[in-house]
Amino acid sequence: MPVPYDPSPTLEHFELVLSLARALASEKDRDRLLERIISEAKRICNAEGGTLYLRTEDDALRFVIVVNDVLGIELKREEELPPDFRAIPLYVDGVPNERNVATYVVHSAESVAIDDVYNAEGFDFSGAKAMDASTGYRTRSCLAIPLIDSQGYVLGVIQLINAREPDGSEAIPFRESDRAVVEALAAQAGIALENQFLLDGQKALLESVIQMIATAIDSKSPYTGGHCERVPELVLELVEEVCKDNSPAFADFHLDEEGWYELRIAAWLHDCGKVVTPIHIMDKATKLETIYDRIELVRTRLALKAREVESEAYRLAALGEITLEEAERRASEAEARLVDAYAFLKHANMGAEFLDEGARMRILALAEERVSVFDEEMALLTKDEVKNLTIERGTLTDEERLIINGHMVDTIKMLESLPFPRSLRRVPEYAGGHHERMDGRGYPRGLFAGDMSIPARAMAIADVFEALTAQDRPYKKGKTLSETMRIMGAMKVNNHLDPDLLDLFVRSGVYRRYAERCLPPELIDEVDEEAILALKPKPFELPPMEERAARWKGFLDEYEELLRNRKLPPPPAS
Repeated sequence: MPVPYDPSPTLEHFELVLSLARALASEKDRDRLLERIISEAKRICNAEGGTLYLRTEDDALRFVIVVNDVLGIELKREEELPPDFRAIPLYVDGVPNERNVATYVVHSAESVAIDDVYNAEGFDFSGAKAMDASTGYRTRSCLAIPLIDSQGYVLGVIQLINAREPDGSEAIPFRESDRAVVEALAAQAGIALENQFLLDGQKALLESVIQMIATAIDSKSPYTGGHCERVPELVLELVEEVCKDNSPAFADFHLDEEGWYELRIAAWLHDCGKVVTPIHIMDKATKLETIYDRIELVRTRLALKAREVESEAYRLAALGEITLEEAERRASEAEARLVDAYAFLKHANMGAEFLDEGARMRILALAEERVSVFDEEMALLTKDEVKNLTIERGTLTDEERLIINGHMVDTIKMLESLPFPRSLRRVPEYAGGHHERMDGRGYPRGLFAGDMSIPARAMAIADVFEALTAQDRPYKKGKTLSETMRIMGAMKVNNHLDPDLLDLFVRSGVYRRYAERCLPPELIDEVDEEAILALKPKPFELPPMEERAARWKGFLDEYEELLRNRKLPPPPAS
């Protein structure tokens, strides 16, 4: 049925336009904005139908909305449009296409009113006539109005069909007064659309730049490729489950469209501080690795030591001080001992196992031995090599681990220095909290669970899960799904991860869906979900609120020191 028409005076019509202008300016959803434009234009003219076209970058008009009350057509999404609603080219063989009334309006930037399309000269209405023939409908009057931005660029066209008498009795030509009002509406709509396109364009540009930075960080190291891409995927899926969950822990949490955009930006930027982390530390696969693995230098010195012992033994034999057999024995024993020493040091260098006291003492003993290089005596192992080889667990020294962890200081400082708009003000908090712990023993601020947002805590779970399952780390192999979840269960017990979020991570199946998408089949095994859900975190005491609040104002002492001394030490000299 036709939309009821209110024949209000022109002044009231323009008051309506002003009201609509305010409404259009405040509308943030592009689809709703476009629907509002066409519906209000139809209502003002009491038109049976309307089409809204938008101009494409390759100079064509694409159908966006098609409605007709008489035919019962209401296509308000591009995916709803049938295939025969093809874009109309603005140029044909390089010549402006002015046969179609909508494309003519784009080229002329002026509105066109046609009283009877069957008697119109200069325009091709074969499409409308074909539809009339197939449906029994009768297209009569047409009004096409351009949507123009502040620079005079035509963004699209509103095309209305069949204005009707106020009582809806019959189709009539469009009134000049209605045309003027719709032109005023179109002028406001053009500015609203321009603002929407600018906003969407800025968002797309910002997101592209951020993804470029994340890709650069991943590309910086061949061993962390994809981390900055996979963590957003995980955290967005987990937070989506949070929004759907009705348990007391999450009942009051929800995100609107801007909130999701804010979280997505934060997830892509969660490791942006790694751009300043030295690559020789970030990729340190063995204890002796700097720019290269110094175990080969150690091997060379051990070989020199073996040759030195052999040379001395044969020198003494030549002087008659020992027998040749004794010289051969000494050389052979030295060779065997130093080959065994190299095998031991090579194994210790990997950092795959805990270094016990016996191994540490053996390294210190080897460091006491001397070898002559070009008549200069030097230790078999340098002080820095001893320091690195005696790392108890992993491959990083305390200083290097602090520098690695310091990427969070850089992340927070970098993000807090950016003039984020109000809608993105929480990006630094979301991105900067994924190494904090529930009990305040994380870094770099030492925050407690209740002082962090749900997205920041979800980021921690996503970051840990991705790191444990990753196949591209130089210092470890990717773990099986069951081993990963056992470790995360232990982190729940030890107040490293949020227990409610981890339980939801398990219950919702987010972890398994990710594994099926991203992990090799041999790592996907059965997980004892009930055992993980049954685990309870250890109790801990919260400090006074004043102390907790103070932690937001800076970083922990060691990270403040790191921040004051940003000039990092160069790699140790070989």
